[in-house]
Amino acid sequence: MPDQRTLTRPAVSAESWLRDARRARLLSVATLGWLGAESLVGVYAGWTADSVALLGWGLAALVEALASLIVLWRFTGARLVSPMAEFRATRAVAVSFWLLAPYLVLHVLHDLEHGHRAAPTVLGVLVTTISLVSMPVLGWAKRRVGARLASAATTGEGTQNVLCGLTAAGVLAGFAAGSIGWWWADPLVALSLAAIAVFEGGRAWRGHVCDH
Repeated sequence: MPDQRTLTRPAVSAESWLRDARRARLLSVATLGWLGAESLVGVYAGWTADSVALLGWGLAALVEALASLIVLWRFTGARLVSPMAEFRATRAVAVSFWLLAPYLVLHVLHDLEHGHRAAPTVLGVLVTTISLVSMPVLGWAKRRVGARLASAATTGEGTQNVLCGLTAAGVLAGFAAGSIGWWWADPLVALSLAAIAVFEGGRAWRGHVCDH
Protein backbone atom coordinates (compact mmCIF):
# COMPACT_ATOMS: atom_id res chain seq x y z
CA MET A 1 0.00 0.00 0.00
CA PRO A 2 1.18 3.58 -0.65
CA ASP A 3 2.81 5.34 2.28
CA GLN A 4 0.19 7.60 3.84
CA ARG A 5 2.72 10.37 4.29
CA THR A 6 3.04 10.49 0.52
CA LEU A 7 -0.70 10.84 0.00
CA THR A 8 -1.60 13.39 2.65
CA ARG A 9 -1.89 16.95 1.40
CA PRO A 10 -1.48 19.98 3.61
CA ALA A 11 -4.56 22.07 4.40
CA VAL A 12 -4.27 24.62 1.58
CA SER A 13 -6.71 25.94 -1.01
CA ALA A 14 -7.08 24.14 -4.32
CA GLU A 15 -5.92 27.27 -6.14
CA SER A 16 -2.75 27.49 -4.05
CA TRP A 17 -2.02 23.80 -4.51
CA LEU A 18 -2.44 24.02 -8.29
CA ARG A 19 -0.20 27.09 -8.39
CA ASP A 20 2.52 25.17 -6.57
CA ALA A 21 2.05 22.22 -8.94
CA ARG A 22 2.63 24.54 -11.89
CA ARG A 23 5.70 25.93 -10.14
CA ALA A 24 7.02 22.39 -9.65
CA ARG A 25 6.63 21.73 -13.39
CA LEU A 26 8.38 24.98 -14.35
CA LEU A 27 11.27 24.28 -11.99
CA SER A 28 11.65 20.79 -13.47
CA VAL A 29 11.66 22.17 -17.02
CA ALA A 30 14.32 24.74 -16.08
CA THR A 31 16.40 22.00 -14.46
CA LEU A 32 16.15 19.77 -17.52
CA GLY A 33 17.40 22.60 -19.71
CA TRP A 34 20.40 23.27 -17.50
CA LEU A 35 21.24 19.59 -16.96
CA GLY A 36 21.18 19.04 -20.72
CA ALA A 37 23.68 21.86 -21.23
CA GLU A 38 25.72 20.73 -18.22
CA SER A 39 25.94 17.18 -19.51
CA LEU A 40 27.03 18.22 -23.00
CA VAL A 41 29.64 20.69 -21.72
CA GLY A 42 30.88 18.31 -19.02
CA VAL A 43 31.31 15.42 -21.45
CA TYR A 44 33.01 17.66 -24.02
CA ALA A 45 35.35 19.20 -21.43
CA GLY A 46 36.19 15.79 -20.01
CA TRP A 47 36.83 14.31 -23.44
CA THR A 48 39.07 17.14 -24.68
CA ALA A 49 41.00 17.32 -21.38
CA ASP A 50 41.20 13.53 -21.02
CA SER A 51 39.62 13.98 -17.57
CA VAL A 52 37.61 10.99 -16.37
CA ALA A 53 36.31 13.05 -13.42
CA LEU A 54 34.77 15.71 -15.64
CA LEU A 55 33.50 13.15 -18.12
CA GLY A 56 31.82 11.21 -15.34
CA TRP A 57 30.31 14.35 -13.84
CA GLY A 58 28.76 15.24 -17.19
CA LEU A 59 27.28 11.77 -17.59
CA ALA A 60 25.92 11.84 -14.02
CA ALA A 61 23.79 14.85 -15.00
CA LEU A 62 21.77 12.50 -17.23
CA VAL A 63 20.85 10.40 -14.19
CA GLU A 64 19.82 13.53 -12.29
CA ALA A 65 17.65 14.64 -15.22
CA LEU A 66 15.63 11.46 -14.76
CA ALA A 67 14.17 12.82 -11.50
CA SER A 68 13.03 15.99 -13.28
CA LEU A 69 11.30 13.92 -15.96
CA ILE A 70 9.56 11.90 -13.25
CA VAL A 71 8.20 15.03 -11.55
CA LEU A 72 7.00 16.40 -14.90
CA TRP A 73 5.19 13.11 -15.51
CA ARG A 74 3.63 13.22 -12.05
CA PHE A 75 2.19 16.75 -12.43
CA THR A 76 0.89 16.39 -16.00
CA GLY A 77 -2.66 15.59 -17.10
CA ALA A 78 -4.93 13.42 -14.96
CA ARG A 79 -1.96 12.45 -12.77
CA LEU A 80 -2.02 15.96 -11.27
CA VAL A 81 -4.61 14.90 -8.69
CA SER A 82 -3.76 11.21 -8.53
CA PRO A 83 -2.41 9.88 -5.21
CA MET A 84 -1.19 6.76 -7.00
CA ALA A 85 0.79 8.89 -9.46
CA GLU A 86 2.51 10.58 -6.51
CA PHE A 87 3.28 7.20 -4.97
CA ARG A 88 4.76 5.85 -8.19
CA ALA A 89 6.74 9.04 -8.84
CA THR A 90 8.12 8.96 -5.29
CA ARG A 91 9.34 5.38 -5.71
CA ALA A 92 10.83 6.21 -9.14
CA VAL A 93 12.76 9.17 -7.72
CA ALA A 94 14.07 6.90 -4.96
CA VAL A 95 15.34 4.46 -7.60
CA SER A 96 17.06 7.32 -9.44
CA PHE A 97 19.00 8.09 -6.23
CA TRP A 98 20.11 4.47 -6.09
CA LEU A 99 21.24 4.61 -9.72
CA LEU A 100 23.48 7.55 -8.89
CA ALA A 101 25.14 5.93 -5.86
CA PRO A 102 26.71 2.86 -7.56
CA TYR A 103 27.77 5.04 -10.47
CA LEU A 104 29.82 7.22 -8.11
CA VAL A 105 31.39 4.18 -6.42
CA LEU A 106 32.28 2.54 -9.75
CA HIS A 107 33.68 5.84 -10.96
CA VAL A 108 35.99 6.07 -7.92
CA LEU A 109 37.13 2.46 -8.36
CA HIS A 110 37.88 3.13 -12.02
CA ASP A 111 39.94 6.22 -11.13
CA LEU A 112 41.91 4.37 -8.46
CA GLU A 113 42.59 1.38 -10.71
CA HIS A 114 43.91 3.57 -13.52
CA GLY A 115 45.74 6.02 -11.28
CA HIS A 116 43.61 8.92 -12.45
CA ARG A 117 44.14 12.31 -10.84
CA ALA A 118 41.68 15.16 -11.33
CA ALA A 119 43.09 17.90 -13.58
CA PRO A 120 41.50 21.38 -13.90
CA THR A 121 40.42 22.93 -17.20
CA VAL A 122 38.99 26.41 -17.78
CA LEU A 123 35.76 25.04 -19.27
CA GLY A 124 35.41 22.43 -16.54
CA VAL A 125 35.95 24.94 -13.73
CA LEU A 126 33.47 27.35 -15.33
CA VAL A 127 30.59 24.87 -15.71
CA THR A 128 31.09 23.33 -12.27
CA THR A 129 31.20 26.77 -10.66
CA ILE A 130 27.91 27.73 -12.30
CA SER A 131 26.37 24.46 -11.09
CA LEU A 132 27.74 25.04 -7.60
CA VAL A 133 25.78 28.30 -7.45
CA SER A 134 22.63 27.50 -9.45
CA MET A 135 21.71 23.90 -8.61
CA PRO A 136 21.33 24.33 -4.83
CA VAL A 137 19.08 27.36 -5.46
CA LEU A 138 16.85 25.27 -7.72
CA GLY A 139 17.01 22.35 -5.31
CA TRP A 140 15.91 24.29 -2.22
CA ALA A 141 13.12 25.97 -4.21
CA LYS A 142 11.82 22.51 -5.18
CA ARG A 143 12.10 21.25 -1.61
CA ARG A 144 9.97 24.14 -0.38
CA VAL A 145 7.38 23.56 -3.12
CA GLY A 146 7.47 19.82 -2.46
CA ALA A 147 6.79 20.39 1.24
CA ARG A 148 3.75 22.55 0.42
CA LEU A 149 2.49 19.97 -2.09
CA ALA A 150 3.23 17.07 0.29
CA SER A 151 5.11 15.62 -2.71
CA ALA A 152 8.03 13.42 -1.78
CA ALA A 153 8.82 13.11 -5.50
CA THR A 154 9.33 16.88 -5.82
CA THR A 155 11.29 17.03 -2.57
CA GLY A 156 13.51 14.17 -3.75
CA GLU A 157 14.15 15.88 -7.07
CA GLY A 158 15.19 19.01 -5.18
CA THR A 159 17.56 16.98 -3.02
CA GLN A 160 19.19 15.56 -6.15
CA ASN A 161 19.77 19.11 -7.40
CA VAL A 162 21.41 20.03 -4.08
CA LEU A 163 23.60 16.93 -4.45
CA CYS A 164 24.49 18.09 -7.97
CA GLY A 165 25.77 21.34 -6.46
CA LEU A 166 27.71 19.39 -3.84
CA THR A 167 29.18 17.18 -6.57
CA ALA A 168 30.31 20.31 -8.41
CA ALA A 169 31.91 21.53 -5.18
CA GLY A 170 33.60 18.14 -4.87
CA VAL A 171 35.03 18.39 -8.40
CA LEU A 172 36.39 21.87 -7.65
CA ALA A 173 37.75 20.73 -4.28
CA GLY A 174 39.42 17.79 -6.00
CA PHE A 175 41.09 20.16 -8.45
CA ALA A 176 42.36 22.35 -5.60
CA ALA A 177 43.46 19.43 -3.41
CA GLY A 178 45.18 17.73 -6.32
CA SER A 179 47.27 20.83 -6.91
CA ILE A 180 48.88 20.38 -3.47
CA GLY A 181 49.19 16.61 -3.72
CA TRP A 182 46.02 15.60 -1.86
CA TRP A 183 44.81 13.33 -4.69
CA TRP A 184 42.61 11.31 -2.29
CA ALA A 185 40.22 14.23 -1.66
CA ASP A 186 38.35 13.74 -4.95
CA PRO A 187 37.44 10.04 -4.43
CA LEU A 188 36.64 10.71 -0.76
CA VAL A 189 34.08 13.38 -1.70
CA ALA A 190 32.56 11.09 -4.35
CA LEU A 191 32.13 8.21 -1.87
CA SER A 192 30.56 10.57 0.68
CA LEU A 193 28.05 11.73 -1.93
CA ALA A 194 27.28 8.10 -2.82
CA ALA A 195 26.44 7.42 0.83
CA ILE A 196 24.20 10.51 0.93
CA ALA A 197 22.43 9.35 -2.25
CA VAL A 198 21.68 5.94 -0.68
CA PHE A 199 20.36 7.62 2.47
CA GLU A 200 18.19 10.12 0.59
CA GLY A 201 16.92 7.35 -1.69
CA GLY A 202 15.69 5.50 1.39
CA ARG A 203 13.95 8.66 2.65
CA ALA A 204 12.30 9.17 -0.73
CA TRP A 205 11.16 5.52 -0.84
CA ARG A 206 9.49 5.94 2.55
CA GLY A 207 7.75 9.11 1.38
CA HIS A 208 9.49 11.72 3.55
CA VAL A 209 8.65 15.25 2.45
CA CYS A 210 9.90 17.32 5.41
CA ASP A 211 12.57 19.91 4.74
CA HIS A 212 15.89 19.52 6.59
